[in-house]
Amino acid sequence: MTQPVPATPSTTSEPTRRGFLYRAFTATIAGIVGIFPAISGLLFFLDPLRRSNALGGFIKVGQLDAVPDDGSPVRFTVVVHRLEDAWTTYLNVPVGAVYVRKDAAKKVIAFNVTCPHLGCAVDYMPGRNEYLCPCHDSAFKVDGTRMNQTPPRDMDTLDVDAEKLKIGEVWVRYQDFRTGEEHKVAKT
Repeated sequence: MTQPVPATPSTTSEPTRRGFLYRAFTATIAGIVGIFPAISGLLFFLDPLRRSNALGGFIKVGQLDAVPDDGSPVRFTVVVHRLEDAWTTYLNVPVGAVYVRKDAAKKVIAFNVTCPHLGCAVDYMPGRNEYLCPCHDSAFKVDGTRMNQTPPRDMDTLDVDAEKLKIGEVWVRYQDFRTGEEHKVAKT
């Protein structure tokens, strides 16, 4: 005949203080260890939202010695590396063009080639020493001021990095502006 075994404290269903502390400590360590991969995964997932596709900064367009001292402008194509998302980058994408010239005081000035009237590309006519928009006969002097009432404002100037000019490079803060408006407003 077998005798019943008395219940021991370890086989009871009631939680003990030591068991609770063990489980709480284990959950805390697991949480600390698990938070790092979770944060890394979240940052990887949200990376395309953190990256900006806007141009914003200065972009090198050419060499300063390519710009003549006589005030006539030179057209440079603006080429950038375009980020589509975190995994796709397009290299050397033309996004626009600028005219760069030196004024009488040898100050470097840059203009966006887009006509402020309706957005056509402005051409420089060296024989006439002026810019002409072929779409609606907008005309601008070599300094960018409008010559007739067709365009609502002068040609749009761009910022030039003075520090880069010291080393012989032309860098501009390339922007596109809204067309048809009296004042220069950057597109967003």
